[in-house]
Amino acid sequence: MSPMEIGSLSVIAIIICVYIGVYIPVALSMVSIAAIWLLRDDFELSINLLKIAVSDSVMEYTFATVPLFTFMGLIVSKAGMGSDIYQVMNSGFKNVKGGIGMATVGANGIFAAVTGSSIASASVFAKVSVPQMLKYGYNPRFAVGVVAGSSVLGMIIPPSAMLIIYAFVAEQSVGDMFLAGVVPGLLLTLTYMISIWVMGRFFTNFIGGTAFVESDWMSLREILEKTVPLIALITIVLGGIYTGWLTPVEAGAAGAACGLVIAFARRKMTLRIFWEALIETGHITASILFLITAASIYSRMLGIAGLPNELAEMLEQHQMTIFMTMFIYVCLMLFLGTLLDTASVILIVVPLFLPLIEPMGLSLVWFGIVTVVGAEIGLLTPPLGISCFVIKSSLDDERISLKDVFMGALPFAFVMLLVLIVLIKYPVLSIGILN
Repeated sequence: MSPMEIGSLSVIAIIICVYIGVYIPVALSMVSIAAIWLLRDDFELSINLLKIAVSDSVMEYTFATVPLFTFMGLIVSKAGMGSDIYQVMNSGFKNVKGGIGMATVGANGIFAAVTGSSIASASVFAKVSVPQMLKYGYNPRFAVGVVAGSSVLGMIIPPSAMLIIYAFVAEQSVGDMFLAGVVPGLLLTLTYMISIWVMGRFFTNFIGGTAFVESDWMSLREILEKTVPLIALITIVLGGIYTGWLTPVEAGAAGAACGLVIAFARRKMTLRIFWEALIETGHITASILFLITAASIYSRMLGIAGLPNELAEMLEQHQMTIFMTMFIYVCLMLFLGTLLDTASVILIVVPLFLPLIEPMGLSLVWFGIVTVVGAEIGLLTPPLGISCFVIKSSLDDERISLKDVFMGALPFAFVMLLVLIVLIKYPVLSIGILN
């Protein structure tokens, strides 16, 4: 078989395995080991490459950023900081049509700067902002769509677990990836807010009937009490990384420690909650560890099959431009995003295209931002839009169906696609901050 046939069959085999219920890292590992065995007729070589994959990936020192930032995000979520920042933002946008939606986007953007998880954001704001929007007569589809759309900000605004995963796969600096994610994250947040304003002005039926929220302005003291702890945590973590005072691992440790202090000071932390956060951190870390190991053996299989070289020759033969290459890449991500979670999409497509992007002289940091934003769109698209499923399960409201969540998220998925096109067209938005 040709390298192209082997690569295509491997992707098809992985998708089939996932659909019949095989855990994604297991599917990646099984297909990779079987393919190497068939290619080299040497089962021992497959096992040896698996051992190398483990030692070369998850045993890296920088992998410690994953459990540290995960633990920090869980502590912040359990301490109720998400609802606090939402109340502040809601007060600021109370006299704007669709203001609660804008407040949700703004709060999600700030909350993302300490959690790095779209799942945590979706869970928190589904319980906090959706009931509030329904109370004031907003369209249920708009209410859940705003939460679903803005929850993906946790994947691009640093510290992001997806940026960390990409940094491991592409062998890039975690600090550089975090820096590069700032402007795209802010751009996506601002674009969401503008989109909601446009909807409120020209598509009032989608927004709902109530224009404003009847509430008093917050006092300066209330605002400071609710925002200072979160801003201080963001300053310590991201400020430490950007100034060079802390490495990403040290920043994760400092953030986790400060998050614990804040949670205990607010009396939102008990030994039981602390233990639950530790257990959940272990589960998430082990899952990501397994994914990275599986992706490492998968990329080695593709190298042995010669698929990257075959793709490079095909692109050169057809004289494909950078934008045509990126068009194919984005289409593949959008397709896989309807079937797999974001991390799996990144771990499957990046090893395929990385050898093609490097010879073109393109920035791998920029390529990582494009990859993460493109893969994020899958969080909002059926049949496996994880954020949508999390929102539905968190609400437990019979008035809102899963279809309503997906339909509400559709306009925001379109906005993300437009932002993705802008990021591809203007790489300086991602890497300009590094210069």
